[in-house]
Amino acid sequence: MLISQIRNSAGGVTVAVREVGNEARAVKGADSVYALAMEAADGGKSLAAVIEAHGLGDVVDLEKARDEGRFLAPITHPDPAHLHLTGTGLTHLGSAATRDSMHKKATEAAEETLTDSMKMFRMGLENGKPKAGEKGVQPEWFYKGNGSQAVAGEQPLVSPSFALDGGEEPEMAGIYVISKDGNAFRVGFAVSNEFSDHVTERINYLYLAHSKLRQASFGPEIRIGTPPEDIRGTSRIRRGDKVIFEKPFLSGEANMSHTFANLEYHHFKYGLFRQPGEVHVHMFGTATLSFADGIKP
Repeated sequence: MLISQIRNSAGGVTVAVREVGNEARAVKGADSVYALAMEAADGGKSLAAVIEAHGLGDVVDLEKARDEGRFLAPITHPDPAHLHLTGTGLTHLGSAATRDSMHKKATEAAEETLTDSMKMFRMGLENGKPKAGEKGVQPEWFYKGNGSQAVAGEQPLVSPSFALDGGEEPEMAGIYVISKDGNAFRVGFAVSNEFSDHVTERINYLYLAHSKLRQASFGPEIRIGTPPEDIRGTSRIRRGDKVIFEKPFLSGEANMSHTFANLEYHHFKYGLFRQPGEVHVHMFGTATLSFADGIKP
């Protein structure tokens, strides 16, 4: 099931759900995706069960909403300061090579000559998919901002005036709310663009934290439930009517050095990130960057 929210003709929010290939319908009595997710989290129910209990109403024309620019981010918080955009990297097979080439450092087999990126990636390969009941190695982690940095689908991503670059990172993102009891509740997964400043990052790896403080987009729909093992998409950049970059990107655990559960554990192990009522959008990394191919804004 896919869930989204749009601005309706009355200026309010309509929550729409659909099965893949089917038309979308409005969820009755739903003020927002956030409200439905909190109802599920606090009630100990699945989101699908909450939606079923609400019932479905009129057909929603999502293509028209897209064309009219009425898509909202698929989850928002009434107070944007309580939505957290975070991410992790070096989690996908091939991602370390991309990062390493971007930093223009050699990657010899000997441990003493490995870059920090390659060391982190190797740690994930060795223990990013722990056995049931065990804890795996912690990944790279970074903060991007709060809900003020979340941009709805089809809307521009804007770099600050001091930025040296603005480049896409096509990724899967996990969407979560925190229940009244302080437990993380997974709403689902969405495609995201973890927009970053790769020129700043390349100056010095310790500038990574600066380079990530940029807007991000996710959605426009959230897939409710467990993600496929193998997720494939295409990252494409157009300038005018010309495609200047096009490459496949892969995600899903079949293409990763970590499990989603391991990445979730190492994010939500911090009580800081289990504050009741808050929203988390956690981006899981990529191995595809146009910047690594020399594309510039």
